[in-house]
Amino acid sequence: MADELTPETPEEEQPKKTHKQRKNGLYPGVSDELAASMRTGWADTELRGLEPIPQAAHTAARRAALSARFPGDRLVIAAGRLKTRSNDTEYPFRASTEYAYLTGDQTENGVLVLEPAGKSGHTATVYLLPRSDRENGEFWLSGQGELWVGRRHSLTEAEQLLGVPAKDVRELAEALAEAEGPVRTVRGHDALIEAALTDKVTKERDEELRVYLSEARAVKDDFEIGEMQKAVDSTVRGFEDVVKVLDKAEATSERYIEGTFFLRARVEGNDVGYGSICAAGPHACTLHWVRNDGDVRSGDLLLLDAGVETHSLYTADVTRTLPVNGTYTDIQRKIYDAVYESQEAGIAAVKPGAKFRDFHDASQHVLAEKLVEWGLLEGPVERVLELGLQRRWTLHGTGHMLGMDVHDCAAARTEAYVDGTLEPGVCLTVEPGLYFQADDLTVPEEYRGIGVRIEDDILVTEDGNRNLSAGLPRASVEVEAWMARLKG
Repeated sequence: MADELTPETPEEEQPKKTHKQRKNGLYPGVSDELAASMRTGWADTELRGLEPIPQAAHTAARRAALSARFPGDRLVIAAGRLKTRSNDTEYPFRASTEYAYLTGDQTENGVLVLEPAGKSGHTATVYLLPRSDRENGEFWLSGQGELWVGRRHSLTEAEQLLGVPAKDVRELAEALAEAEGPVRTVRGHDALIEAALTDKVTKERDEELRVYLSEARAVKDDFEIGEMQKAVDSTVRGFEDVVKVLDKAEATSERYIEGTFFLRARVEGNDVGYGSICAAGPHACTLHWVRNDGDVRSGDLLLLDAGVETHSLYTADVTRTLPVNGTYTDIQRKIYDAVYESQEAGIAAVKPGAKFRDFHDASQHVLAEKLVEWGLLEGPVERVLELGLQRRWTLHGTGHMLGMDVHDCAAARTEAYVDGTLEPGVCLTVEPGLYFQADDLTVPEEYRGIGVRIEDDILVTEDGNRNLSAGLPRASVEVEAWMARLKG
């Protein structure tokens, strides 16, 4: 990686200065001649007549609803800033969900401001970094200049793409510090903006804004449903990619699986929506196994929990538990089929008018029945469920909202989420599992080290539900046939 020359470069690392170089006050170590050369001779690259991004009409409607909810308040929603990974390198940037949801923009340092405009609601402005200045050398001497990190849209281009007036974000902090009236912001994304608002915001008002924006994402519009399906379809292809290279994973490790799926995510989308869980053998019993450094062995199961995030930042979240060699053993099939039956019951309970908890209760009931039937728990089943005894092996809830965040709507109120009622447009996961830890002495030895989860992305429709991830087989015999076809 190249290392930029900046005024902060230590004296001993600066090029030897001539008289003329010392005369250049803007950038020591840069000659007047070079500075003059870099200011001129560049073509006009302004893009004209740009079409709005596909979600522009939808983001306008979302901003209008937000405006109606908080009349008279100045609303400030930041994209966030680059975060240091190590020394002078940063993590890849991912805009805050709230900002991207309301603008469609994904650039670092961006801020959406809704200014109160009397009876007309609010006036929206998006504050962005403009094109790098070629006069002062910022575009080639700054580590965030366009010569180093790539071309940015001009403010005029951004206005065309986003359908929102755009201004220079470098002027925003001072303007916010001087502004009067009630303000709300989404915290945790931009320390500079939050510092400018220190005396103007309250935790209570800010939390109300965060909760509203979380709950607003529960029901997906047509654009969002299309993006969810796109994310799932790419994820299906990623799972197929993995099955085709399981022999290479056996020769290496779980990381071969992780890398294979990541390639699909980067080719067809923005990234993975969360850290992929590529858990082979007993690692499948660790719910969030993301180290992905273990062995992949024939005869073991592979629990693959992964999702592609689209370019518009909507993510899938799918899990399959696959026999590495293509065929389940008798005990693996017994446990897998129980989880499949549990998931079938859960999916059937997803429909408009149902309570959010209904699919969890339906799935857990089936698993409790199986655990009693196998002699691992003493019945009756109602007693097991009342005491939660099945949770030693089921461990987690059966699903969650899904969208721009893998655990979407996380700030929603309990009454609007887990105690709420399903309606068309809600997208959620149904993902029961059974996990028998390798050191669990309460179960027969043949169960130990087996973990099974099956997860699909379910859209609530007007008359029931649609399994967005139906392109991946679920029943054990179908999984085996699918793997056989892919392996050739």
